[in-house]
Amino acid sequence: MALPNIKQSLPAAEERRRFQRVKVHLLGRYMLPDRREFPCQVINMSPGGLALLAPGIGNVGDRVIAYLDHIGRVEGKITRIIDNGFAMTIGATARKRDKLAAQLTWLANRDILNLPEDRRHDRIIPRNPIAVLTLEDGTKMTCRIIDMSLSGAAIAAETKPAMKSQVMLGRVQARVVRNLEGGFAIEFVHPQLAETLEESVTAR
Repeated sequence: MALPNIKQSLPAAEERRRFQRVKVHLLGRYMLPDRREFPCQVINMSPGGLALLAPGIGNVGDRVIAYLDHIGRVEGKITRIIDNGFAMTIGATARKRDKLAAQLTWLANRDILNLPEDRRHDRIIPRNPIAVLTLEDGTKMTCRIIDMSLSGAAIAAETKPAMKSQVMLGRVQARVVRNLEGGFAIEFVHPQLAETLEESVTAR
């Protein structure tokens, strides 16, 4: 006896749920209906929706346009409010969803955004990402800040310092805590102030 095609009979909510959420740490920006823009960090995502940490939270049903690193532009509507952010749908054609699924699979497999687990502080992208890193032996090298927070930063550089070695990012003391694809992550020895963070890490 042939089995019925269960997929076709799924209600819309269950159909959406068949998209598997992937844990990611993607940075980006988003715009609310009143045209205010804010930085954000996506914490999980599927081809049908995403959840993000955000300083400016709209209302359920509000339309949102977001520009995300490695993904590009997505838009949809807020479906629920979560701690320090919100979840939203992604409005996309079947072709766009297939592309998103491929991008998310690639991100998960490459693990290119495997940043430190400590998320005490929101991460931001500096206006001027080019900085000078001083290694333990006094060697200076130019690097690019992928993103940063009050407690640390992710750095893109050709040379990776030794794990746990002491470095200086601009004039901020730090230590290397993790290797990343194409760079490494550092943790500041002392938490920084938001008002002076960017000036301190890009000081030459």
